[in-house]
Amino acid sequence: MCILRPYRQLQPEEPVLLDRSDTAVFAQILESAFLHLFVLEVDGAIVATTYLNVIPNLTRSASPYAVIEDVVVDQALRGTGLGTQIMAGTLQAAWNAGCCKAMLQTGSRTPATHAFYLACLPSAYGGTG
Repeated sequence: MCILRPYRQLQPEEPVLLDRSDTAVFAQILESAFLHLFVLEVDGAIVATTYLNVIPNLTRSASPYAVIEDVVVDQALRGTGLGTQIMAGTLQAAWNAGCCKAMLQTGSRTPATHAFYLACLPSAYGGTG
């Protein structure tokens, strides 16, 4: 499954699932109206990906909210604008789905990762984008 290549860069210590249970989860994601995988391809290879969860909600006039996870750009192409491009598209998809807010959480302690996420925010929200 090509989508796993960038995820291996995100979490290289995770074991390869020999039982192929990841294939079943991938099918569940694709079948759900609330889960969306976005990819950018260059020459047929996936070079960036994000995962958008649109979560139904009972507040804010029953508007859903978004959680964005697993943002990955191929290590060799970081700093080329692909991350900004895929994040902009992912956020736009959240707004198009009627989300009242979008959240992005990271377990990364890398300052460059935090700087990237801040750059993706509009300046009105403390970002530089």
